[in-house]
Amino acid sequence: MSTKIKDTDFLYLTSMLRAREARMLSAERLERLLDAPDYEETAKLVGESGYPDMSGMTAEEIDNALGEYRTDVFRELEKNSFCVPLLDIFRIKYDYHNIKVLVKAMAANSEGDHLLSGSGRIPVPKLTEAFITGERRDLPDSMKDAVSRAVGILSRTSDPQLSDIDVDRHYYRELRDLAEKIDLDFISGYVSLLVDSANLRTVVRTLRMKKDADFLKKALFEGGSVRPDRLLGVSSDGEGLKELFASCILEKAAELGLEALGGGTLTRFEQECDNAVIRYLGKAKLVSFGMEPVVAHLASIEAELMSIRMILTGKLCGISPEIIRERLRTSYV
Repeated sequence: MSTKIKDTDFLYLTSMLRAREARMLSAERLERLLDAPDYEETAKLVGESGYPDMSGMTAEEIDNALGEYRTDVFRELEKNSFCVPLLDIFRIKYDYHNIKVLVKAMAANSEGDHLLSGSGRIPVPKLTEAFITGERRDLPDSMKDAVSRAVGILSRTSDPQLSDIDVDRHYYRELRDLAEKIDLDFISGYVSLLVDSANLRTVVRTLRMKKDADFLKKALFEGGSVRPDRLLGVSSDGEGLKELFASCILEKAAELGLEALGGGTLTRFEQECDNAVIRYLGKAKLVSFGMEPVVAHLASIEAELMSIRMILTGKLCGISPEIIRERLRTSYV
């Protein structure tokens, strides 16, 4: 059964978010950040766009500050009950991220508190307690299963990558379920694109590392426009990859992936996978009000946080603006 949400519920919210976009980081503003003489001046400029003062912060502190900013955005929008299903499309990623962290911390008998995110649906203390006590009945069914399977896989194989892949499988499955309940083509297309992008990256990375077909089969997810069985038909040198994504939004990414398999860099390929998502979100600019602009805004905030983190940590480490620029994604605004 789909969640019934009316576009008219979003009249005021759409106007508010579009007004806020005027403060977001356009390509021109990103260039200003890159051209700033040092980290402190860059942090000051970031603050002018409504972000917290990150002057004097370490890389870990930057990450925490940006994570808290994201969480605050979610909390503010959560006050509008009709926004909750849309927020969950973005929040569940952090639930499953936290599962990965806790599973590996438990296996290593260590603490991973500094890696946990407060941006998920499930409060960190509640999820942590579920791990400690083994009492998981209050968790969503998909998360309960993800925890049990991840613990079992890591215990049997001692391979955290296999454990992470299984957690991701649960994530994409629940993400598809959430999109189906909302029942909006724009959101379904967005989720399908996320799966396609993840699968395309997996194929390219797996073939570059010369891992076998059995590993690739385990690492691919259902729910994209290109079925996993078709991706398994791509040859070890990438033949057939470009054709699978021909005439779709990931076509250029597939071409760059093929170049990467021939010895080219992965940087442009990874960048184009993310840029394709930004281009897809641009469709929301044609919608006057409704769910589409809210989803696009949330996704663009995520992309902007990635760019800010990349620039600030790059400046902190003394990386040249030219190298940082090569890795930046397209701005939504």
